[in-house]
Amino acid sequence: MTAPPRRFLLVGLTGGIATGKSTVSEILTRLGCVLIDADQLAREVVAPGEPALAEVVREFGDVLQPDGALDRKKLAAIVFADPARRKRLEAILHPAIRERFNARLDALAREGFEGIVVFDAPVMIESGGYTHMDRLIVVVTDEATQRARLVARDADAADGERRIASQMPLAEKAKLADHVIDNTGDRAATEARTREVYAALVADLAARRSAHSA
Repeated sequence: MTAPPRRFLLVGLTGGIATGKSTVSEILTRLGCVLIDADQLAREVVAPGEPALAEVVREFGDVLQPDGALDRKKLAAIVFADPARRKRLEAILHPAIRERFNARLDALAREGFEGIVVFDAPVMIESGGYTHMDRLIVVVTDEATQRARLVARDADAADGERRIASQMPLAEKAKLADHVIDNTGDRAATEARTREVYAALVADLAARRSAHSA
């Protein structure tokens, strides 16, 4: 059955590793946005029994835990050390993630949802997925803060450097954004800026409704 036309605003949320996207997504969710998390979709498509997991094992070998679940750390160590291997992993996972993402959007359309849907995805720009969004938010921070947060979260500094290097520079991502949220400062500043962006998105949605009803 074909889903009805979408009446919501689809907003991409991206940034770089350890820039604080989760803080922004949490604030937007609290403000009433529906969040679709690409990382959660990625976990779902590699759950035991899923076709994508079998393909990952065929491609990368022994990357399973004893219980049959994906050993994400072992796989990450392989793909972040080799851009070609990372691209191969993305070629396996992205179609499965996209299928689940589109199913979520279709379900929201059928429910008649008329608000703001936020798609939180770390490599949305690198994959080209940002071109399918109505609006794009990029969360940035300065390099020193990004590295400090990454080391605090994961003590392996060398691995953190590889992950940062594997992503497009934040300044390049920011050039493509409709809205940039700088998360270098304290939580209060980030919340204030996120509320500003949310108000702009609400205005965009209202303008779209007026145009459609005219």
